[in-house]
Amino acid sequence: MSFILTFLNIIELLLFIYLAFAAVYVFTFALAAKFRTQKAFPESKVKKRFAVLIPGYKEDSVIIDVAQKALEQNYPDDKYEVIIIADSFQKKTLEALGNLPLNLLEVSFQKSTKAKALNKAMAKIGDNYDIALILDADNIMEKDFLKKINNAFSHDFVAIQGHRTAKNTNTSLAILDAISEEVNNSIFRKGHRTLGLSSALIGSGMAFDYTYFKNVMANVDAVGGFDKELELKILQNKQKIEYLDDALVEDEKIQESSAFAKQRKRWLSAQFVYFGRFYKQAIQQLIRKRNIDFADKVYQMVQPPRVVLLGLVFLIALIRVIFELNQWISSESFFLSYAYWLVTFGIIILAFLLAVPAKFYNAKTFKALGVLPSSFATMLLSMFKLKGANKTFIHTKHGDKK
Repeated sequence: MSFILTFLNIIELLLFIYLAFAAVYVFTFALAAKFRTQKAFPESKVKKRFAVLIPGYKEDSVIIDVAQKALEQNYPDDKYEVIIIADSFQKKTLEALGNLPLNLLEVSFQKSTKAKALNKAMAKIGDNYDIALILDADNIMEKDFLKKINNAFSHDFVAIQGHRTAKNTNTSLAILDAISEEVNNSIFRKGHRTLGLSSALIGSGMAFDYTYFKNVMANVDAVGGFDKELELKILQNKQKIEYLDDALVEDEKIQESSAFAKQRKRWLSAQFVYFGRFYKQAIQQLIRKRNIDFADKVYQMVQPPRVVLLGLVFLIALIRVIFELNQWISSESFFLSYAYWLVTFGIIILAFLLAVPAKFYNAKTFKALGVLPSSFATMLLSMFKLKGANKTFIHTKHGDKK
């Protein structure tokens, strides 16, 4: 066997191990999610005081509606305060918000980040709160959201992730983004909790013990993916993160390919940065403290995105089948049979079938699959353009387009 062929075989083998492990991983947790029964937390007699923190950067088109909806909770008015953290809002938006019964805090930074906005706000509002609830400026809570979070917090959790779901499915890309959100809910939240691991955080619709959150956030200075750094710090301390599947918060889905590319680039960059920062600690904690939760989270940082996993395995399987059917290279020249790739592809498909909610099995979703190849290409290219993305604030503009 020539040196070049041997080299290519080694590359294929390493790539197969990386992708096949990821395939089995997502399948395992997608299957586990099917056995998840939402724990019923009884009505708590104690009504904890919430700081509903909503940071926004140039979110004039959505923030007023979000603020109004946030004030309509089925929860005692004196037990929660809506706090809008306004960065670079227009004057008329600030005036409209000023007429609502909420706490409006204006902030300004040379380099804006959500972490800076949250820390600044908590420094101003003080400590007269029990729970910090974080929303994005486009998020709308169901009316019982605070009540459900409060009930769960009576069971000594320090962090709880609500069920973020799509506010809009008005474009093919928005439909795929909505499906991606639910797949991640299934794998990284429901499936993980079923097997006794912590839920993943998602950046909004999440609640924390206020004092704990404030203390941890004081040491978080991330430009992008602050929730990932926060999550890692929580799991380092062997604290559990709960997931409430029935506590819904609507989130606007990406509608344009340019915004999709920027958002995913920011997310991927943050993940690889945190993997590089924490992988040694993950190995140490796994060996010395059996901290599986923390090690699992760090592995997630280097795991391929689901659409990249699906696309890459499909392409490699297709290429290998074509090579062997046409006998361009003898099958004996390969370390692996193409059957390995086909089986791996089948495992990924099964994982998706398990994780995608039944409501998405319709004609609109079938049509939306037409943009899947371009989404795969966008994600794959983004993985080669990550340098510096974690150091630059990338704003995703909101506002539902009709």
